[in-house]
Amino acid sequence: MFFTLLFTLSFCEGQGSIVKVDRPSCDRCDHSFFCNCSFAGLTCVPVVTEQALSLDLSFNNITVVTAEDLRDHRRLAALNLCCNRLAVIHQSAFEPLWNLEDLNLSNNQLTALNHRWFHKLEALRVLNLLHNPYSCLGSPPAFQRLLNLRRLRFGGPALEELKRGDLAGITHLEELTVHANNLRRYESGALATIWPLGRVILSLHGPFLTNDDVASTMLGDVSYPETPMILRDLNLTWIQSVHNLRVAARRRIRHLSFQNLSLSDMATVEFLVVFDGVPLTHISVEGVTLKGVGRWEKANKTEHKGIDEIFVRDVEVLDIYKFASLISCGFLLQYPRKVSIINAKVFVMPCFTSHLLKNLQYLDLSNNLLTDMTLAETLCDGDSPLKDLRVLNISGNALKSLSTTSRLVGKLLRLTHLDVSRNGYSSMPLGCSWPSSLRYLNMSRTRIASISPCLPAALEVSFDFTLSMFGPSELRTYSRLQSLQAGWNKFVCTCDFVGLFQSGVKVGSVQLTDREDDYICDAPLRLQGALVARVRLPLVHCHPVQVVSASCVVALLATAALGTLLWHVHAFWYLRMMWAWLKAKHSSRQRRGLDQRGGAGVEDDFDAFVSYSDRDAGWVENFLVPELEQPRADDEAAVRARPMTLCLHKRDFLPGHWILDNIMSAMERSRRTIFVLSENFIRSDWCRYELDFSHFRLFDGVAGEPAILILLEPLNKDDIPRRFCKLRKLLSSTTYLEWPHGEEKVGEFWKALRTALRGEEEDGRN
Repeated sequence: MFFTLLFTLSFCEGQGSIVKVDRPSCDRCDHSFFCNCSFAGLTCVPVVTEQALSLDLSFNNITVVTAEDLRDHRRLAALNLCCNRLAVIHQSAFEPLWNLEDLNLSNNQLTALNHRWFHKLEALRVLNLLHNPYSCLGSPPAFQRLLNLRRLRFGGPALEELKRGDLAGITHLEELTVHANNLRRYESGALATIWPLGRVILSLHGPFLTNDDVASTMLGDVSYPETPMILRDLNLTWIQSVHNLRVAARRRIRHLSFQNLSLSDMATVEFLVVFDGVPLTHISVEGVTLKGVGRWEKANKTEHKGIDEIFVRDVEVLDIYKFASLISCGFLLQYPRKVSIINAKVFVMPCFTSHLLKNLQYLDLSNNLLTDMTLAETLCDGDSPLKDLRVLNISGNALKSLSTTSRLVGKLLRLTHLDVSRNGYSSMPLGCSWPSSLRYLNMSRTRIASISPCLPAALEVSFDFTLSMFGPSELRTYSRLQSLQAGWNKFVCTCDFVGLFQSGVKVGSVQLTDREDDYICDAPLRLQGALVARVRLPLVHCHPVQVVSASCVVALLATAALGTLLWHVHAFWYLRMMWAWLKAKHSSRQRRGLDQRGGAGVEDDFDAFVSYSDRDAGWVENFLVPELEQPRADDEAAVRARPMTLCLHKRDFLPGHWILDNIMSAMERSRRTIFVLSENFIRSDWCRYELDFSHFRLFDGVAGEPAILILLEPLNKDDIPRRFCKLRKLLSSTTYLEWPHGEEKVGEFWKALRTALRGEEEDGRN
């Protein structure tokens, strides 16, 4: 062991003959310079920033603190070395820590205390030396320089002796904890110098069993009327063990608590006798094992009028089938204003017992076995005498009917706080008879999924609730509700709920009082596990009517804009003409097929198709037709050439046929198309309709068969509609014939027209 310790000292301190080894570092420090290096597997004190204010080195394997380890940490205010294997601390290790206020050396292997450790720690306020294997506090007194110490904890399984003067220097404490279960020797006055003493916690298992002098003397030194006393690990199973408490009763202490207590019927009765007439105001028992059958009637005549609060938690009855319940201690319940019986397997408190609780203002029966039926007995079926009750906690029981609960408490007209959480409620009725005074209601961790008007309308403070969602309409029902706690429920993240939550639950004066991280989506599946505060739902899911309306408006505006644009560029005209062209083309192909199957060839029947306005029919019929179909005898060139055949809509279109079919047929059976252009042609609906269709055929037609343009009168390109873009282009780029206004040029006009119409034929003869 010696060599191991020597090696450890040399390894961590580096001051021996062995080579110095660098200490590990720890950089787990936050912005407040709190460095948490616990559970890091460290074997010696690590290097941390000199700015550290708090250093947690608990739960490591540190065995030594050297003189150099903490030299640069003068700002350190808290040092936690709990739960290591610390066996050696250099006598000057803590000298630089003159600002240290909290030092925890508990649960280590310190076999002796050195007063030099604390010589410079004059600012120290909290010192924990519990559960180390030292048997005494040592000499000279270890704490004589700790004038500002306010909380001291020392002792452990190995502590055997406390002497007068061990706590010299300590004048007063807010809390003193002494673990002395195996204490054998105690000098009277060892703890008596501490005054005032805020609270004392003593573990005295061994002294109460085997050394009454030690137990009673030690209790006498710390028993003061205003100092709460907590006694741990006691086994009060026979009368003599209770007599050690007589000194505390004579000192008329007012606050007495027991933790981890074994208690028999005889000891219970003796305790009540010992404290008969003592102005004990608070009695608390936590973790009690009852070894009797609950027959405490012998103490009925004792007087305990001063008891204001009784607190009992975690009760275990060894022979529960023989135990007579707590009815036999009913005489104690007529005085206190506050009673808590928690996790005690209580299934009923008889109605006649309630009549004894005439002063009761606070009742806690949580974590027991109450049902709807036994609660009805406890509260006298809604006619309970507990008229002054302000707070009722019946959480963690087996209640199932919320309407029954509300009915039973409906006449408790001063009830302001009600906790019914962790019960088996599965639904909420539409109406409940809560007392009008109820301001706080806790219904968390039940199976209720939605809120109804059953909740008290007068809620002011907050309520915890198990539910899947809530919205503004539910919250507005409770006009006086100010704060809400509803975290850790299985929330269905609907649009209303998410929107309400992300707006900060700003409905009236209601505010959430728990953390955002407590609100997590459980449904729908794609959002399961997501924080409600970070959920982003599609707009179309949350506002479908608005989105559809906006989409329709946008679509309507877009359609109107597109329609305007298409009308401006004459797209509708092009579409109409394209459809007419395709339909007429289809009819033409059918006709050609019939002609071919009949053995007839497809030949040109006309030399030209003439497109003209009816207002220009006089010129066509009196000049154009006679000139081309009936040439004059004095025109030698016309006489030598064969007469031409023209296609005119008035003369050659088949009656009863669709106009487009006639146009298509005429165009296909004509080698040329003659446009007789004039102001009348442009304005004529019939002529424009004919031109609309022929525009597709003639200007997108077969190469080498261009249209022949005849201008009866001068035309500006701007006078032609813009949709006839190719016609406008032809007028700019193609030669056209213009009807002369003088007789001398008429002959040249007809000659040029014939040449244009019979160009290919003449070329063939040449």
